[in-house]
Amino acid sequence: MQTKETLLSDQQLLAKLRNGSETVFPLIFDRYWKRLYSYAFKIYRDDKVCEDIVQEIFISLWEKASESQILNLEAYLLRSVKYRVANHIRSLKFSSSQEEILESIPYPSNSVLSLEYQEFENEILSKVKQLPPRCREIFVLSRFDNYSNSEIAHKLNISIRTVEKQISNALSYLKTNIEDTFFPLLVTTMLLQG
Repeated sequence: MQTKETLLSDQQLLAKLRNGSETVFPLIFDRYWKRLYSYAFKIYRDDKVCEDIVQEIFISLWEKASESQILNLEAYLLRSVKYRVANHIRSLKFSSSQEEILESIPYPSNSVLSLEYQEFENEILSKVKQLPPRCREIFVLSRFDNYSNSEIAHKLNISIRTVEKQISNALSYLKTNIEDTFFPLLVTTMLLQG
């Protein structure tokens, strides 16, 4: 049976979580645990590791709730899974030659990554707001809300080809208008979306 709180949007849940409401955390957990676990398991097929990663993400969400600036809860959680799995893989034991290669790859601290990503996200959001309304709507559904092209076409009652063309137009615009310092992050993000 659905309660009034289970019908809350992600934004409403986030607002209550930021205000310290303990009743919404289990709702967020119930809404996303299975999806996050499935996503982690698709990347790294180890039950225990995937369970631990998802637990760590929820612990982090709870601990940082009051200071977080999350714009899209689902995208944030999925991105967190991807980063945690990547960090876990990096922490695995390798041969000494493999370790030397890994150590030679620069890896910025989490705080630097967080600041860079926040700047990048702000830059992307400001450019996305400049897209024509229909193009912006389709791009947001695709890249921020994780809708498939066919789901977008069905939702907006347009052809899949139109969806593909609008996404292509949005990506071209972003590639052209994003600052050079953010371009590597844009390319990485686009590859991870595929």
